[in-house]
Amino acid sequence: MRLNRPARRALLVVHVVASAGWLGLSLGLLALGVTAATTASPEALEAGVRAMQLFADRLLLPLALLTLLSGVVLALGTPWGLARHRWVFTKFWLTLATTAATAFVLRPAVDSAAEAVAAGGPLPDTGDVLFGPVVSLSSYVFMTVISLLKPWGPTRRGRRPRTTAGTRESAPRPARS
Repeated sequence: MRLNRPARRALLVVHVVASAGWLGLSLGLLALGVTAATTASPEALEAGVRAMQLFADRLLLPLALLTLLSGVVLALGTPWGLARHRWVFTKFWLTLATTAATAFVLRPAVDSAAEAVAAGGPLPDTGDVLFGPVVSLSSYVFMTVISLLKPWGPTRRGRRPRTTAGTRESAPRPARS
């Protein structure tokens, strides 16, 4: 399946906007987490953790899934392929891992911190509000860099000649997106 140019461009815009939103949201979560972890004010602590919970519960997973889905469709619908280039393959696995970590680690940690603070207690563990955003932000910055630089060359699968209509031909070099 090959995407035509207008479809590829539209999907690329969706992917870049969702990815940038996910990266920005992670930066916002980190700022809120730092505020919650360092403030002496119970009101600021509660506001920071509640805002984190709102972002984590309402925005993170939809952006993560949209980024993952649009990336997979782009990879499969363009000459880059999902497993033909190491940087695309790396981005796929990192996006999959960070999406799973968002759903099963970050959101529960923020929810747990919010419950503890809402009950009038202190922040139980600063790692609950700092670790997830730091790891996420680091991953997204790394994925952005490899998207721009496209390092490492083709995978073993990408080096093999492709077969088209029964003839063997060299794989064309994909145009930069």
